Amino acid sequence: MRRHFSSGSGGARGARIADQIQQELAELIQRDIKDPRIGFTTLTGVDLTPDYAYATVFFTVLPDTEAQIANTLSGLRSAAGFMRAELGRRIRIHTTPELRFRYDQSTERGMAMSRLIDQALGDQPAAVDDNKV
Repeated sequence: MRRHFSSGSGGARGARIADQIQQELAELIQRDIKDPRIGFTTLTGVDLTPDYAYATVFFTVLPDTEAQIANTLSGLRSAAGFMRAELGRRIRIHTTPELRFRYDQSTERGMAMSRLIDQALGDQPAAVDDNKV
C-alpha cells in the first residue's frame, strides 16, 4: 500500500492521525456510503497538512477508466461532508480536516513503466553465458 504523508505534519502523531483517518474513511466507504458512483474504491494514503486543516485522500478504483475515475471522484466529493462529520465523531482531534480527494496514479504509472521495461527487454537479444559455450 502506498503511503502519503507530509513531513511537516507533526511527526509521529501526524502519521498516526493520517493512518487513522485512512482507516476510518475506508470503513465508512465500505459500510455506510451507498453511492453507486463510488464502486470498488481503495484508499491508498492520506496527506495531512501540518495544522490538520486539510486531508488529501488518495484513491484507486476498478475499473480505472477515465469515466469511472470521474464518477468515483464525484461520489466521494458528494459524500465528503458526511464523512468529515463522521470523522469528527470517531477521531478525537482539535480540528477535523476538510477532505480533498485525488486519484492515485502511482499504480497506473508503475504498470506503464513495467510495460516499457518489458518492451525494452523484449527487444534485447538474450544474454549469452560464455562459460556454458
